[in-house]
Amino acid sequence: MSRRGWALFALMSVIWGVPYLMIKVAVEGVSAPVLVFARTAVGAAVLLPLALWSTRRTGGLGPLVRRHWRPMAAFATIEIAVPWLLLSAAERHLTSSMTGLLIAATPIVAVVLGRLTGDAERLGPLRWTGLAAGLAGVALLAAPKLAAGEPLAIVEVLLVAVCYAAAPIIAARRLQDVPSLPLTAICLTGAALVYTPPAVLTWPAAVPSPAVLAALAGLALVCTALAFLVFFALIREVGPSRALVFTYVNPAVAVVAGVLVLGEPLTAPILVSFALILGGSVLATSRPRARPGEPVPVAGTERPAHP
Repeated sequence: MSRRGWALFALMSVIWGVPYLMIKVAVEGVSAPVLVFARTAVGAAVLLPLALWSTRRTGGLGPLVRRHWRPMAAFATIEIAVPWLLLSAAERHLTSSMTGLLIAATPIVAVVLGRLTGDAERLGPLRWTGLAAGLAGVALLAAPKLAAGEPLAIVEVLLVAVCYAAAPIIAARRLQDVPSLPLTAICLTGAALVYTPPAVLTWPAAVPSPAVLAALAGLALVCTALAFLVFFALIREVGPSRALVFTYVNPAVAVVAGVLVLGEPLTAPILVSFALILGGSVLATSRPRARPGEPVPVAGTERPAHP
């Protein structure tokens, strides 16, 4: 990998590792709908002009929307509108580091969903071991909250993992010919429009604290708009399959940020859960080497599962 590739890789690892910290700070001062609206509206305002420029020679965004509005609506709902609201609600009760680790189970959920929706790829002993290890890590991490009578927040985050695992399936099967930048801009715009009424109804009566405003700005400008631009640049530099490897680093960034900035606890169960979930994800998503004469899966349909 080139120096530029490593720099983009490191930047993406941080950019999509710190949103959990920023969400934790932001939900202390604004409602979940306001948070999602601010993030999607600002992100759309930055990316939409770029998407319009990139499609100027093919008729703009209109033809894309008319041809693909159903899968686009489904993708925007499952990838942005629902999970971002659930994350914001869950982090009122969970630490940012725990949330980031639970979301790290997304690749494991993706393997299960793939099997349930027609993926014929065989799961060998190594991948079954990864699934078992990852699920054990989730159970170890969630058990204290469940025992304390707070299951809702855990369920909300696990539903986010399901959404992040399901959305790429829609993208791969129904949106292969839609470029990532226009797709992202359209989906952010749609989500911002949907969240406008509930955001207005729950708008804070007073101006939030500087920390909350900074967190909202960081989520919108850095973790959404800049993140997608860097991600697209990383894909161009190293290819889509290698670009997604940074998702295995994000949880470590989330844990370190929560511990250093918010003083969240770093306990032995968290460390064990981290090893089980991340190790399980790597094993569960590993692909066996193709035998001579067998087709190699074509990369290029991957979409990021972003926080």
